[in-house]
Amino acid sequence: MSRENVDTAFIALHGRGGEDGTIQGALELMGIPYTGPGVLASALAMDKIMTKRVLLTEGIPTPGYTELGPGNYDAPLGVALPVVVKPNREGSTIGISVVKEESELAGAIKLAASHDPDVLVEEFVEGDDLTVGVLNDRPLAVVQIVTKTGFYDYETKYITGAEEYRVPASIGDAATRKVQDAALAASRALKCCGAVRVDFRGAGDRFEVIEVNTIPGMTPNSLLPKSAAGVGIGFVQLVLEMLESAGEGSR
Repeated sequence: MSRENVDTAFIALHGRGGEDGTIQGALELMGIPYTGPGVLASALAMDKIMTKRVLLTEGIPTPGYTELGPGNYDAPLGVALPVVVKPNREGSTIGISVVKEESELAGAIKLAASHDPDVLVEEFVEGDDLTVGVLNDRPLAVVQIVTKTGFYDYETKYITGAEEYRVPASIGDAATRKVQDAALAASRALKCCGAVRVDFRGAGDRFEVIEVNTIPGMTPNSLLPKSAAGVGIGFVQLVLEMLESAGEGSR
């Protein structure tokens, strides 16, 4: 990669190397402004356990959890079933399992550990999958994701698609404001900027932050454009606003 003839880098990479601060650091070394959060925010958000520590410190609701690693994969969980077992540093719900029976737990931990040696075992929150875009420090519309399985997994994201995307979410005005406020608080707590997406699960008056995505998808079926459209921001305007804030992450 060369600095020559590059005005701005629009980052649309996912996973390790693209979403974890690596490419952001390389671009900073070359003096190239880039879209989205900086090195620290990117690294924190990619690490699900560190994200939870920050959220809890700031009083932002997130499901209870246990962290496992080499040498203690069989340690007591401290979290009652059902649970969600995840690789600590991975994206796109890769390596994730919902475990409802004790007999399924060891296999789920082994699968997650095949993607990352650190494993997050998280309380399974009953309810709906919700997501909120945050664009230049303002929350966008809440998107409600309705699936056949009740869990927004890899296959639903990239192969079958959800049964329905409700924009705005049908959770009522008070819950909508609560989720938007929590999304903005989570984005700020991790020192994000540009466009990010905050994922939730819950129902009634309980909605908890699952994770913060610093490089949200930008395909026609992606959630950030749906969240933006819900407040009247079209795709072209969304891209332009992301470009206008390029470079903020390195300040």
